[in-house]
Amino acid sequence: MLTLQQIKENPARVIQRLAIKGFKADEPIARILELDERRRALQLSNDNQAAQLKKMAASIGALMKQGKADEANEAKATVASLKEQQKETAEQLAAVEAESRNILLTIPNIPCDMVPEGLTADDNVVERSGGPMPSLPADAMPHWDLARKYNLIDFDLGVKITGAGFPVYIGKGARLQRALIQFFLDRAGEAGYIEVQPPYVVNEASGYGTGQLPDKEGQMYLVTEDNLYLIPTAEVPVTNIYRDVILDERQLPVKNCAYSACFRREAGSYGKDVRGLNRLHQFDKVEIVRIERPQDSYAALEEMKDHVQSLLEDLGLPWHILRLCGGDMSFTSAITFDFEVYSAAQQRWLEVSSVSNFETYQANRLKCRYRNADKKTTLCHTLNGSALALPRIMAALLENNQTPDGIIVPQCLRRYTGFDIIN
Repeated sequence: MLTLQQIKENPARVIQRLAIKGFKADEPIARILELDERRRALQLSNDNQAAQLKKMAASIGALMKQGKADEANEAKATVASLKEQQKETAEQLAAVEAESRNILLTIPNIPCDMVPEGLTADDNVVERSGGPMPSLPADAMPHWDLARKYNLIDFDLGVKITGAGFPVYIGKGARLQRALIQFFLDRAGEAGYIEVQPPYVVNEASGYGTGQLPDKEGQMYLVTEDNLYLIPTAEVPVTNIYRDVILDERQLPVKNCAYSACFRREAGSYGKDVRGLNRLHQFDKVEIVRIERPQDSYAALEEMKDHVQSLLEDLGLPWHILRLCGGDMSFTSAITFDFEVYSAAQQRWLEVSSVSNFETYQANRLKCRYRNADKKTTLCHTLNGSALALPRIMAALLENNQTPDGIIVPQCLRRYTGFDIIN
């Protein structure tokens, strides 16, 4: 969440920048500033009352030693009254702080200056592109037909076992899926990321820590009896490793990667966008997460983008990078770059990765800080990205590499699959 200092330094700018995300911040910002004035007044009153209590408590002992019992009893009565006043002040202070925090939790992150204005995906900016565009015959098959033809994925079986959006990978399809996961993890390790295996369910505090709550609870699967959430991405458990942690500056940067299954309700999805692997309720993904000093985070962001780009180049897929406009960004992000690959049989671009810098927004929720050589503690910057999400990568690989003889496996995956063609 935003820090109070960010808001107080230039509330007009905060309001103006949040408008780029389509968020009207006038009233919540005004209320935050009003509550801060109230909080400071209550804190001053509380401090004064504490000082008076300390002074009165000391005087009681002195009066008793002097044999002034009546005056001591009067002082005790005053102390009792002051304690009641202080209790009331403390309750009011807690209520003001709670209201302030609840409002802050509803305010999205401020988009950085590089974020273009715009409200929809049509306003996103193509930053760069590459990769060979495949030339397929007119009768080229979409991946859901290829999956059926070569017995790679059974969508109907997934419906039988669970429901729509839960495919079953079979034979060479399962092996190709596992090959992609291992390839992504190995490449992350080569880039200096330390692998972790996180839980697939998290508590409410973790959801709040990374900003999925209170913004996206409708998209998360909730285990109601235990009040636990199935993770929508490994970003949530991995970043929460550093909740309530003060790192030494020498420990930075922190670079973690994790493979996980991801679970998303995707409420409201319909039409061609959900066909086959295009939009699932359960899917696999390798995530990269970084914890950085503020002055290093944008250089780290560029490294992450280059890392994702290199994966797509090795897979031989056509790709482009979109710098998202304010209206198409997530609640928590300061800037986001989406990677899309071209699906030749569907003749459309498919998102396969989002790489984001959250600046201090998540770190403030998490209380993730570092201590420098001067012993000063500072909020970290957090970043994460998909490297990569598998379903649409699999879709594009099957479609773009189809031939009359079968589906050609990219060279970089063959040592993992043990085969170079699916037939």
